[in-house]
Amino acid sequence: MTRLQHLLDRLAPLLFLVVLALIVGACVPGVGGAPGGSATATPPPSQLPLEPAQPGANPVSLLAWLFTPIFQVLFITLTFFNQLTGNIVVAILLLTVVLKALTTPITRKQLVSSRQTQLLQPEIKAIQAKYKGDRVKQQAATQEFYKQRGINPASGCLPTLLTMGLLIPMYSVISQGLTNYDITPMLQVFGINLAEPLGIVCASAPIFNAAGQVTNPCLNPIAFGINWSYPEPTTTGLAILGFGISILAIISSGIQFVASRQMLAPLDPRMKDDPNIKVQRQMAYFLPLISILYGGMLPAGLFLYWIFSSIIQVGQQFLVMGFGGTFPLFGRYPEFARNHTPRYHVTLPEPKPIEPGTPTSAPERSKTLDRDISAQSTIRPNRTRSGRRGRRR
Repeated sequence: MTRLQHLLDRLAPLLFLVVLALIVGACVPGVGGAPGGSATATPPPSQLPLEPAQPGANPVSLLAWLFTPIFQVLFITLTFFNQLTGNIVVAILLLTVVLKALTTPITRKQLVSSRQTQLLQPEIKAIQAKYKGDRVKQQAATQEFYKQRGINPASGCLPTLLTMGLLIPMYSVISQGLTNYDITPMLQVFGINLAEPLGIVCASAPIFNAAGQVTNPCLNPIAFGINWSYPEPTTTGLAILGFGISILAIISSGIQFVASRQMLAPLDPRMKDDPNIKVQRQMAYFLPLISILYGGMLPAGLFLYWIFSSIIQVGQQFLVMGFGGTFPLFGRYPEFARNHTPRYHVTLPEPKPIEPGTPTSAPERSKTLDRDISAQSTIRPNRTRSGRRGRRR
């Protein structure tokens, strides 16, 4: 795993919270209000018709407007599945399958790239040992090595960003689309009213309780005794020391733990002392626990989506990565995981053909690379005449 991938994996939960806060603020109608207006005069968003966001002067409104097409596509698809099945849980699961199917080509490319990068780590470590103490030469030699192998390590970061990008509008779809009393404005596409063919008839006015929650949403968010539009503790009442506990969040954390361990490289004796490997394994234990903190804040439907999406992800990873770095787990390494060959086994990429005029032997290529790197590291920037005059003063 590259430094960029490692950094994204560490910052993903924090970035998610930050961007989520921005989206929530942007998607709430009337938050910005008129200059000098009172915030208390604006009703909750569920008490207003669900309308597409409009671009405003502030960056948050612009961000919400950019996310609106994605939100609308996801919401219409979820509404279609809900009308088809009559169960919001089944609708969320079907939408998850559709999203994972559409992103499978990108996911497969990322998994192959990640596995190839893992297979090359011993050679990368040898390059780092050769240029130990000189970071410039290390980076130049590593880049040249990846170039020769035809691998772009940064390509493994795209699915992480794509997953975060889909999770944000999914939050809005569930938290707003399933709590609103009138969703028909969001079902208007190029002048076509999709509410009629879908058989959707919404109330003319909201009915809400003392907490400001709408009690007559257009889509029924309740299934199996749980209101999937609100955080799970709102329905179950589970709490410890006043902090809401979500069973779905705990399950999600466990599946993410398996997925993150699976993405690690299998233990290699040559890499056992690598500090980056140790940090990656430690983060694989820590990061999934953050989901538990989300449980009291995020809608139960979002965790349902995340759980099912993670299960599919584990299956996809198993086809390409096998068990990866899942074992040893708590000191155990079961026999069925030893020497397992994945269905789509990834091999080391062959070096690119040597161009005419390029040294053919390994020692010659090494000397040429050392000479080029040394030349790059010793090039000094041009100094202007005024700069020299300034130093004489």
